[in-house]
Amino acid sequence: MADIALRADDTELSVTAAGVDIARYAFDPGGAASEGPKPVLHPLRALDGAPLTAFRPWDHRWHKGLQMTWTHVSGENFWGGPTYQRDTGYRLLDNVGRIRHDAFTTVRDSGSEVSFAEQLTWITRAGDEWLAETRSHRFHGVDTDRGLWQLDFATTLRNVSDRALELGSPTTQGRPRAGYTGFVIRMPRAWTGGRVLAGGLADDAGADAVMGSSAPWVAVSGDHDEFDGGGTVLAFAGTSTGAPPIRWFVRSEPFPILAPSPSFDEVIVLEPGDSVSLSHRHVFGDRIWTPDETRALAAELAP
Repeated sequence: MADIALRADDTELSVTAAGVDIARYAFDPGGAASEGPKPVLHPLRALDGAPLTAFRPWDHRWHKGLQMTWTHVSGENFWGGPTYQRDTGYRLLDNVGRIRHDAFTTVRDSGSEVSFAEQLTWITRAGDEWLAETRSHRFHGVDTDRGLWQLDFATTLRNVSDRALELGSPTTQGRPRAGYTGFVIRMPRAWTGGRVLAGGLADDAGADAVMGSSAPWVAVSGDHDEFDGGGTVLAFAGTSTGAPPIRWFVRSEPFPILAPSPSFDEVIVLEPGDSVSLSHRHVFGDRIWTPDETRALAAELAP
């Protein structure tokens, strides 16, 4: 396993492995209020340097790399852009909140892995603090022989408001197959139409069959622009302490996006003081794995 290193400045942390900046975590990125300012991982790169994330694509300016978010929190939108409502569809509303980084509580750079934990606050457009978050990232498992590295993510959201909060998605508001929320990655536009595989489903099932499923893992592969070859993002469903099962939101067309959604079609209700915790693992590969390789790696690297 190769060493991995961390460097920091006033607004971001960067993780380097095998001579490549594999991850940049912008914890104070700024941006337009309508885009739901929040910490974001971008760019994420494979060990060959090829990009694995997109940032502010023309179709959805609030899609930014890999980020933790929630599309519906009792009427507040922490995802960005328009809000879906059952009777009116998508509309731009004055309800887009933000997620503020407050402090790092631990930062570790041990040679074989890098990790950091932080405290954050979810703040409504009106300025009310609704959720306190404890979040951690762990970068590890750098394998130059097989061209991959791993990211473990965990978070706990605690309701610090004086009201019950309903955490949902556009699907819980009435839009079918739009359960995007949670730990969401927007992949490069070059991967549009890329291959989608899932645990427990046939190799040729495709994104439509995976959408809304409770598969244990999903892998998206695509060819790069600029760089020769392609790459693979393997994501595990992980865990949630919420009552709904984790279900997948995944598309390869009209753009590539993936999220293990904790409230795909069922809401999570947090009373004041209550919490919900999530944990996920992503594996990033520097080529398009065959279906057999993908399934073998999913079995080997499952958390």
